[in-house]
Amino acid sequence: MQWPSKETLYTVIFGTETPAGRRFDLVLIVVILLSIGVLFLDSISAVRAQIGPLLYGLEWAFTLLFTLEYAVRIYCSQNRLAYLRSFYGLTDMLAVLPSYLVVFIPGASFLLMVRLIRVFRILRILKLIRYVNEANVLLRSLNQSRRKITVFFGSLFILVTLFGSLLYVVEGPEYGFTSIPVSIYWAIVTITTVGFGDITPQTPLGQGIAAVTMLMGYAIIAVPTGIISAELGRELRREYDSRHCPQCDKGGHERDAKFCKYCGGEMEFPSDDKKN
Repeated sequence: MQWPSKETLYTVIFGTETPAGRRFDLVLIVVILLSIGVLFLDSISAVRAQIGPLLYGLEWAFTLLFTLEYAVRIYCSQNRLAYLRSFYGLTDMLAVLPSYLVVFIPGASFLLMVRLIRVFRILRILKLIRYVNEANVLLRSLNQSRRKITVFFGSLFILVTLFGSLLYVVEGPEYGFTSIPVSIYWAIVTITTVGFGDITPQTPLGQGIAAVTMLMGYAIIAVPTGIISAELGRELRREYDSRHCPQCDKGGHERDAKFCKYCGGEMEFPSDDKKN
């Protein structure tokens, strides 16, 4: 049996235009979901006690499959360094790394670390993102919004520090505000409208500050939503305008359109995976 060429492997693994590429994507999605299911079952002590060895064997089978897939992606990638540094390249690496790390952590004293690393296998579900076109649009929107969101969180940090410090001075340790970090914790819980109620202001001035904090929290919730929504709208319009008919070259087609609304010609479906 002849080993496929790099070009063939690249078309199948990174592309979705060919029947083989679509079958590969479908099989990989099923394998990812099955591996996540095994992880869930392994976290249930009663199930692990009954079929623990089977789950262990399945986990290593999935690990070897994902390792092989990662190696083949590196082998056939047109730009290996770009793939390794990309979001999907890092996700593919994280899909196999935890299982191997567990092997090199000996001793029962590291049980918590082992459990943590094993749970990191849930990151395999991130591999599904490459098969959801809308997720790629959302990722680009978040990337375009990163500076505005950074400024927003910086301003939010200043606010919670200010309100927390005020409550520390007004209420003091007598009412549970034992330190500025504890008071900042209260401000974060309050401004995010969670309100655990484990620390509450008792003085009239403190309650007034708390009321202002809570009202400001409702206003703050709308800020990141508006930022991301605006960028998401731009990305959707950009994607909507980018689809051109190969026959008449007119744009403005929906992403899932199969035929041109102007000339009736068959549309080509773009691949978001080629850039990897």
